[in-house]
Amino acid sequence: MPITATRVLHGSVLAAVFGAGILVGSLTQRPAEAQLGELGGKAMEAAGQQGGALGSAAKLGTSISDMQEHVSGLQKNLETLKQIQAALGG
Repeated sequence: MPITATRVLHGSVLAAVFGAGILVGSLTQRPAEAQLGELGGKAMEAAGQQGGALGSAAKLGTSISDMQEHVSGLQKNLETLKQIQAALGG
């Protein structure tokens, strides 16, 4: 069965729409953490109380989030100390 110009055009349009969708989707992708907010923390706490493998994984996720917050705070304090040291000429 020969390929007609209509089929080629139809396939090209589908490929173009698919490619545009991938491009737009990759440009507008947001981190999941920003979408969850406080609701995500409450869900993790509820899952942590269940016990078992799911509870352990939820507790690990909560611990990692807490550690990241502490590390971010320490980095901010370190930057402040470096600025003070530079201002004092050290």
